Amino acid sequence: MFHYLTIGEVSRRSGVAPSALRYYEDRGLIEAERLNSGHRRYPRVVLRRVAFIVFAQRVGLSLEEIGGELARLPSDHAPKGKDWARLSSAWSERIDARIAELQRLKEGLAGCIGCGCLSVESCTLANPGDRAARLGPGARYWLGDQTPVQDA
Repeated sequence: MFHYLTIGEVSRRSGVAPSALRYYEDRGLIEAERLNSGHRRYPRVVLRRVAFIVFAQRVGLSLEEIGGELARLPSDHAPKGKDWARLSSAWSERIDARIAELQRLKEGLAGCIGCGCLSVESCTLANPGDRAARLGPGARYWLGDQTPVQDA
């Protein structure tokens, strides 16, 4: 017999709020059956799909990307190890980039947090004359851009 879980049970087991589960369902990332009363009942395999969604978000995938990845997995039974390995093998570069970004953030916390992060014009330590603005918008130094050499 196929065992179904309530939204509360899925929430407790996965650590994901019921509102997020409803959102994932609305986005087509997970599926639930409806009882005549309108209550949702989820198959147990949804727990693995929810775990995948949470993990993929931590890696940095958007919900659109996650949906594309989930579309490649079986929805009627639990994916096998080879299914997960196939999906996650392409994530190494993304994880390495995220680690590098976090390392830059960590290093930046020890110094002036504003230096070059948003091309602050007033910073005379790492961004005199707002040189970081020439590199583009956003937190240029945290994104990995090097401090430009002083103008000649």
